[in-house]
Amino acid sequence: MNGGEFFGAIPDAVRAHLPKPLQAFKVNRRSWLVQLYYDDPLLHYEALNLGERRGGLELGLHFESREHTQNQRLLIGFQSRLFEIKAELGESIEAEQWDRGWTKVYDVIPRERFTPEYVERVAARLAQMIGVLQPIYADVRKRNRPKKRVLK
Repeated sequence: MNGGEFFGAIPDAVRAHLPKPLQAFKVNRRSWLVQLYYDDPLLHYEALNLGERRGGLELGLHFESREHTQNQRLLIGFQSRLFEIKAELGESIEAEQWDRGWTKVYDVIPRERFTPEYVERVAARLAQMIGVLQPIYADVRKRNRPKKRVLK
């Protein structure tokens, strides 16, 4: 399998591992990554090929809003629950500042040859992450919505 075929197969494989309410994500895909999102394409789950030299595949929830304060608020919300997230997903999960004002909650897994079996393992792990992170994401976004001002 080449990169395009591999990343093209991931969305359907992820859907098969998710409960019905979480299956309705949208997809952006390139030959080196796939992004899954529910409401805002700039706030998305991602599987990213880090390349042979780095030897990994990054799986995570990326906050790439142009509003950097939103990315920071989301990161802080996830960092406050990192103990709970690591208990569910393992100690390798990180939540950190990234590039260009972006932030992310992610894991890096070993990169293997792109095969149908590897698609299945990656999809199962990404679905597991979505199952744990999406309810937290919804809660953190709700708590961080700007308060509506009441005019008197």
